[in-house]
Amino acid sequence: MYQWRKFDFFEEKKTKIPDEIEGEIQCCSSGRGRIVLGLQDGTVSLLDRGLQLQYFFPAHSSSVLFLQQLKQRNCLVTVGEDEQMPPQQAAVFLKVFDLDKRQEEGSSASRPECVQILRIFTNQFPEAKITSFSVFEEAPPIIFIALGLDNGCIYCIQGDIARERIKRFKLEVDNAKSGKTHSAVTGLGFQVDGQAFQLFAVTPSSVSLFNLQTQTPTGKILDEIGSETASVAMSDRSELIIGRHEAVYFYEVDGRGPCWAFEGEKKFLGWFRGYLLCVIADQRTGKNTFNIYDLKNRLIAHSIAVQEVSHMLCEWGNIVLIMADKSALFIVEKDMESKLDMLFKKNLYTVAINLVQSQQADAVATAEVLRNTRIYNLTNYLEKLHEKGLASKDHTTLLLNCYTKLKDVEKLNLFIKSEDGVGEHKFDVETAIRVCRAANYHEHAMYVAKKSGRHEWYLKILLEDLDRYDEALQYINSLEPSQAGVTVKEYGKILLEHKPKETIQILMRLCTEEGEPAKRGSSSGTFLSMLPSPVDFLNIFVHHPQSLMEFLEKYTNKVKDSPAQVEIHNTLLELYLSHELDFPSLSQTGNNENGSLRADRGSRAGAMSIAKSNGRMKSDGVNEEKDRQERHQKGLLLLKRAWPSDQEQPLYDVDLAIILCEMNSFKAGLLFLYEKLKLYKEVIACYMQAHDHEGLIACCQRLGDSGKGGDPSLWADVLKYFGELGEDCSKEVKEVLTYVERDDILPPIIVVQTLSRNPCLTLSVIKDYIAQKLEQESKLIEEDRLAIEKYQEETTAMRKEIQDLRTNARIFQLSKCTACTFTLDLPAVHFMCMHSFHQRCLGDNEKECPECAPEYRAVLEMKRNLEQNSKDQDLFFQQVKTSKDGFSVIAEYFGKGIISKTSKGPAEALKPTNDYSNGNF
Repeated sequence: MYQWRKFDFFEEKKTKIPDEIEGEIQCCSSGRGRIVLGLQDGTVSLLDRGLQLQYFFPAHSSSVLFLQQLKQRNCLVTVGEDEQMPPQQAAVFLKVFDLDKRQEEGSSASRPECVQILRIFTNQFPEAKITSFSVFEEAPPIIFIALGLDNGCIYCIQGDIARERIKRFKLEVDNAKSGKTHSAVTGLGFQVDGQAFQLFAVTPSSVSLFNLQTQTPTGKILDEIGSETASVAMSDRSELIIGRHEAVYFYEVDGRGPCWAFEGEKKFLGWFRGYLLCVIADQRTGKNTFNIYDLKNRLIAHSIAVQEVSHMLCEWGNIVLIMADKSALFIVEKDMESKLDMLFKKNLYTVAINLVQSQQADAVATAEVLRNTRIYNLTNYLEKLHEKGLASKDHTTLLLNCYTKLKDVEKLNLFIKSEDGVGEHKFDVETAIRVCRAANYHEHAMYVAKKSGRHEWYLKILLEDLDRYDEALQYINSLEPSQAGVTVKEYGKILLEHKPKETIQILMRLCTEEGEPAKRGSSSGTFLSMLPSPVDFLNIFVHHPQSLMEFLEKYTNKVKDSPAQVEIHNTLLELYLSHELDFPSLSQTGNNENGSLRADRGSRAGAMSIAKSNGRMKSDGVNEEKDRQERHQKGLLLLKRAWPSDQEQPLYDVDLAIILCEMNSFKAGLLFLYEKLKLYKEVIACYMQAHDHEGLIACCQRLGDSGKGGDPSLWADVLKYFGELGEDCSKEVKEVLTYVERDDILPPIIVVQTLSRNPCLTLSVIKDYIAQKLEQESKLIEEDRLAIEKYQEETTAMRKEIQDLRTNARIFQLSKCTACTFTLDLPAVHFMCMHSFHQRCLGDNEKECPECAPEYRAVLEMKRNLEQNSKDQDLFFQQVKTSKDGFSVIAEYFGKGIISKTSKGPAEALKPTNDYSNGNF
């Protein structure tokens, strides 16, 4: 056995039993994801996977001798001593606890319900010392309990113990029947094979097998040599395993089977996943060794020196050793890949094949082992091809695969780093990088990538495999700006997640004049158009809006005339105005063929709107609100700064800005935008929606002044709002009425009808307004009456004068010429308007009075214009619409005879009506 190879197929993890467990550990069991400890003081403690105490409870008043955690049901079977009164002596009881039914008694103390208590020793079953204990779970709730005694007897209890539907019987080994001493039962084990149900029993002098299927169980002796210690276990094939000083023996139902000569005292035996577990004491050195044997492959899978072991069990796929000092050792099996790598390094391919076959590994692992068995021959062949200069690129690639599979770093270094020009010689660069990277030879892969100028591969390895972010940033800084931009677009997301500040510095270098000093001689606009735009990098900020905001702020502070400033401002507005830096999409993300975002507004908004911030503020609600207010202030400042007063359009998308303000309830931004767009009704609608009456009236005072370009009709909308408000707003209505009255915006009847809809307003609110309007109307009526009387008198006088002209002769008595003021002499011309002139002063125009003709022509021109306007319907309706009092416009048209005039035909229409006024002598 000393020729067996030793390997480290397992690894250890040290821990300890919790300090709360103070008593001596008498027994232990495992199952259902826990370890159960029975203590000398009668307490039972349950531990979880981390060996942390779940809870404990007193199972027996004296001590716990044996226990077993059932697998099929969450029940615990214990055997222990309980004091009896009288007399004051301990009696042994078997108890069954239902761990699903617990009564809490404290933070860690909990008592599960005890569903049954059985007294083990009775008159039919005399008392003796219990030396071994085993439980077999039949179909629930039936269990079979075997108790081995120091007198060679085995007490058996079978049935539903919880309901006390049980059968008791006793088995005796042949040594007990013959009266031999030292016949204590040191080990028990159940053997189930189909319908066969049998029990192994081990004493110091024999190994027996009992058939439990018959009505009266029968037994037979398998061996005349047993075991004096409790080093007995069962394999997964229901074989009995006995450890003696000279060897470990296996027993089947027909007798002794194979044995393995492992020398030393076997303190503990166990079976785990096909491995034999042994704790062996070396009597020469006094030290204990824990060995894990792979009997099929004849190797020692693990070996470790241990202290004195008190208990050994298996749970959670681990081996757990509990020491006498209450320390514990978890022993965990390594995965198949690690074990195969270990064997490959030692060129133990035969062992590897046997291992994968014995442990039923998958086909891929088996094929990998079989392939590696010939890898040395292949490697030698490929090396010879290279020495003779006959190797192709495929041969070189295959050789690299061989080196990585063999973990031959020295040859790999010699092959890769001795070449002068990676990009020009005989092996495929990308394949070499892939092979080295897949085999975790990252430094070699990076060497090839850097030497061949494959920057994307170099950074991929640094960031995705090695997490060396600082080195990646330094490498990007060393590249040309065009190459650096490409790499940042591809790996910017990873860099931002781990090194946001440094990544932003690189972006600033690429996007500003710091990028290429040699080109600064050109104009600023031309130079900026040659640089990458920040919008080209928006997609890398998709999960980091906080970093994007910082980057764009730095960029806009440094660059004032960027060609992409509209898109940048749109993105900043969305960041500033969002309720949180984690907001829904306003538009779809637009990607081009290379996966980068283009500079249209929808794409910019979409790139940020799908952002799910992992940099969201972790502070409490107060700090979040403070941050939100600060961002809103920045947003308002940007809205104003990017819309100078001398420009008609802003340096951002107005529609997008309005949508953002509305979505995020940003009132200040909405008011600013509406005012700039002269959408005054939308401005007052914001105040109405917020029920800000004071601000509403102040806004109308500012925007409703027609003298300053305002819209007086806003007061009508405000009055309508208060009329439909449904609450008492008398103070506000009185103030609004002063402006309505001042600018004569609405007729009183409309005011009354509007305010009558509000049931909370009384007549006293409009009393003063109505009184003043009535007074004003009375004055206007009186003025109109006087004007009518005046016009009637003038009309009567004119008619009388016309009649006089028609019927009576005129006497001209002027003695001086109206034109030259000299004495009037013949030839003279007299006009019916009573003006007289020398004929020589009139010149050629003898038909019109020079003094009255201009006034007459002005009247004719006015009449002609009125007649022309009567045909322009659009002008008429426009005047009606824009006038404060449309009725007055209609009345004016009627008064001037434009609408009421009836056409009498072209000849009569053109006939003059002032024949006498321009007559002459």
